[in-house]
Amino acid sequence: MTIEIEKAVLGKACKEIIETILFCLPNAYAGTIYRIGKPPALITKRIASGIMNGDRNKISWGLVARSGFNPPGKPWIEYRDEPGRPLEAMAWCVERQKSWTAEDPKNDARGARLKAGGVAKDFHHMEPVLVRKADLHLDMYSDLEYPKDYDGQTLWIGSDYLVVAVIKIHFRPHSIKIGSHETRVIKKLSRSLGTELLSYQLRRDSMNAMERLTRDRLNACNILADSLRNVITKSGLIFSLVKQEMGYLRDQWEQIVLENREERHSKEKAIVALNGLTRNLGHGHEGLRKGLLKVQKKFLNLRLPPKKGENWVVMQIEERWKDFLSKCPVDEADRKKIWETIDGLKKSLYLGQDPEIIGDYREIPEDIKWEWVNLIYENTDRYNASSLEKLIEMLANPMLNIPFRERSKKALTHLKVLAETMGQLEKSTNFLLRQVLNGEKSPKLENILEYIQDDPKVGDESFDESLSKILKANGYSEKGLSTEDRKMAQE
Repeated sequence: MTIEIEKAVLGKACKEIIETILFCLPNAYAGTIYRIGKPPALITKRIASGIMNGDRNKISWGLVARSGFNPPGKPWIEYRDEPGRPLEAMAWCVERQKSWTAEDPKNDARGARLKAGGVAKDFHHMEPVLVRKADLHLDMYSDLEYPKDYDGQTLWIGSDYLVVAVIKIHFRPHSIKIGSHETRVIKKLSRSLGTELLSYQLRRDSMNAMERLTRDRLNACNILADSLRNVITKSGLIFSLVKQEMGYLRDQWEQIVLENREERHSKEKAIVALNGLTRNLGHGHEGLRKGLLKVQKKFLNLRLPPKKGENWVVMQIEERWKDFLSKCPVDEADRKKIWETIDGLKKSLYLGQDPEIIGDYREIPEDIKWEWVNLIYENTDRYNASSLEKLIEMLANPMLNIPFRERSKKALTHLKVLAETMGQLEKSTNFLLRQVLNGEKSPKLENILEYIQDDPKVGDESFDESLSKILKANGYSEKGLSTEDRKMAQE
């Protein structure tokens, strides 16, 4: 396993790093990032190239016309060190996981190929982008096949890292030296790129795991790996499915208790009446009419609890009618009919809880019937495990004589197990993110400073915003940061 990222996302990340380097280093004028493919082939391919204009205010992007590393790329065996072949800086960076600086192109031991191609004065620095094997779940027991050099020696066996990319920055003549400030900046930013590529990999792994979760909810915990990164945001899906099932239960219940009553279809009748009034009253204002018809039609397909449904009617339907009537006056009789119809629509939302209607329904014992009504009409804004457990227990009661009992019990049982699994995954995810970010328990100044230096995006916002994001990303609390450390970090 190595870094596998969508082409567009990878290109954007590489361009951002090149842009940061070129704008930060006044003697740098061009940059390229190469992707190092999966071992053992290690196909090296140019991903992004940019060159700064003379005024240093704009970067032009595009791949050069002639390069052995242009797509589809060049495999390791074609650029590694071999007898009789010109030595290449790329081979040095990949094999040794070390940088290469061409401070004197005329005497550059690894510039023979460039000289042969007519490039005699290419002052540049190349920096490998490294990612820890452990972060990619690689260890001594992994079946990954590593590349070999010309003599058959396996690469990277004694290293904790893999090379996933190489950064190449071109400088003005005689302005770059081995070990100079510029090389240290590029090394820092290479670490930032490695971290960013790793985060994209973790997000990709997370999405793959969620697809498996859909196919087998009850066994999801066994298949989800440590590499989940954004799984917490998916927990809202569970709550949405629970609310959808609750809406289904309310719909079925209302169909049962209203089956032989004149109040049946009150909601639909009110919407039909409002649609008729919308089409027939006044003249002009077609945009307002279409908006009313759209939201009124949409409301028929919503399964909201009564109170939320009433709020929806007020905000989406009633307010639009007020706007419509202010611009398209109608006589008092029609106005009265509109508001009476809207009031009737609101009342139709509470029919499943109406004591008289419920009292007339004799197929379920009284105590069970009222407990059932209270459960399915409970107005919750967040996931409530205890309420869901009570509802499942109620659906398991054979005295609850409703035709859809077993179906809903099974669905809600699956959702409950899934919710518990997500709770466990939340703990695992938090642990994984702390590990990726070196998981300190308290905010140390040197860690914050290193993060600021590594992240080129820090600085586009206020210091307080940047510091807060950094601390939160690393699992820190601002309370643990001393005033002195905070001041030094700001400086």
